Amino acid sequence: MLTYGGPMIFDTHLHLIDRSRLSYPWLASLPPLDRDWDFASYCATAARLGITDVLHMEVDVAEADIDAETAWIADLMAQPGSLLRGAISAARPESPGFADWLDRLDRRVVKGIRRVLHVVPDEVSQTALFRENVRRLGTAGLPFDICMLQRQLPLATDLVDACPDTTFILDHCGVPDIVGGNFDGWAARITNLARRDNLHVKLSGITAYGPADWTADTLRPYVQHVIETFGPARVVWGSDSPVCTLHSSLAEWVALTQLLLAGQTAEDRSAILQGNARRLWL
Repeated sequence: MLTYGGPMIFDTHLHLIDRSRLSYPWLASLPPLDRDWDFASYCATAARLGITDVLHMEVDVAEADIDAETAWIADLMAQPGSLLRGAISAARPESPGFADWLDRLDRRVVKGIRRVLHVVPDEVSQTALFRENVRRLGTAGLPFDICMLQRQLPLATDLVDACPDTTFILDHCGVPDIVGGNFDGWAARITNLARRDNLHVKLSGITAYGPADWTADTLRPYVQHVIETFGPARVVWGSDSPVCTLHSSLAEWVALTQLLLAGQTAEDRSAILQGNARRLWL
């Protein structure tokens, strides 16, 4: 029987979708993903890949369903032997009611917060209220995931600088425009961002941002650059399943990750694949 010999994997970025339970306003615009993605199917694959721990990443549900999404994840966490260790909840830091909402959170379930920022005007993350509320996350000990496009990375820099006591995680390596080929522009912005000690970067599902015929050589420069600039101690891993399936399978993304991390020390591979996640969220 074959056994997995590398470090166990902590998936910090799993999306689950149940259209009978929650409303996903954006989903119809992306037909390849417009179906249910259930936890049991994911776990069956995870067991073959060495994934032992999972955080659920919010799926930009309708605002009225944010708390219902968290409650659903709480139910899945309570199942015997569940891989789920918590949820990164959707939120609206631009809302005057954010502080009261934050006080009511079940911290046994919610381990972090995200507001998808490429679907709203750029000005949203620049308002005083938004930044005040993101600073509250630092006081509460909850990291904030930054989900922005490559062109928005200067806005990410401004947000991190405005909230020095909040821990941030930059999703998907900063969503590089791999198809567009502007590596140097992305790399310069990542190098600048990496100077902020309160910012980490998530090596998550970048196959979705490459061409359909990507190879390891296509994506290697992006992975190498984030590790070189942030250092292994500030990199975490995520599948971004099912978004990663747009141009790869989950198994292909895991295999590619293992290939591209082969040059790291065993200690650094373990930190990237699971150790850093435990330190940040558990």
